[in-house]
Amino acid sequence: MSGDTAGPEILVIDDEAQIRRLLRFTLEDAGYRVREAENGHRGLVEAAHRHPDAIILDLGLPDIGGVDVLRRLREWSELPVLILSVRDGESSKIAGLDAGADDYLTKPFGGGELLARMRALLRRVQNPDHTDRLSFGAIEIDVVGRRVLKSGQPVKLTGREYALLRLLATHHDKVLTHRQILIELWGPKAERQTHYLRVFMMRLRQKLEANPDEPRHLLTESGIGYRLVSVA
Repeated sequence: MSGDTAGPEILVIDDEAQIRRLLRFTLEDAGYRVREAENGHRGLVEAAHRHPDAIILDLGLPDIGGVDVLRRLREWSELPVLILSVRDGESSKIAGLDAGADDYLTKPFGGGELLARMRALLRRVQNPDHTDRLSFGAIEIDVVGRRVLKSGQPVKLTGREYALLRLLATHHDKVLTHRQILIELWGPKAERQTHYLRVFMMRLRQKLEANPDEPRHLLTESGIGYRLVSVA
């Protein structure tokens, strides 16, 4: 499919020409328009001038580190960003997410997974939730009334359980790191207390998931954090 279609425009920032070609082929075949930048400086210029719908950002850039690119971008833009990381780069994924990325993809990756993550990113931007009501699956969250319903029936949550659920639902389809969640809900002194989250996530799954042992919506990103998937 040619690049002059009216689909969403994706800016790819990656120094590997082979990866850029793969991303262009996959995205354009699915109806997206693609712009390319071979380094961080050029990527920031393209982002400022083109205002793309989303950005795919490699963390291992030759001039400006991907995390630094993200931090500069977040000074003026909330564009959705999908970071690319090598398989053993867990710490770099966490750094990227903490710096403001919305999601990550591990190299090597499949085209189907890339497109699914891109659809999720754009869905969050194109269909923002109403601030008074959030929903996923059989669950509905009444933000004003601080009530949670499952298949129309009220679910009793503690204050902390509700706060965690609302945070995840507000950022649905986005990975939130352990650190991001802990600082948001417990404050900066709790950023290493990941056992808090394990307990509360277990409780939420027991109350909200049809099968808590095989959750469809409240998902773990191993070693990184959690994600609420709104469509499963």
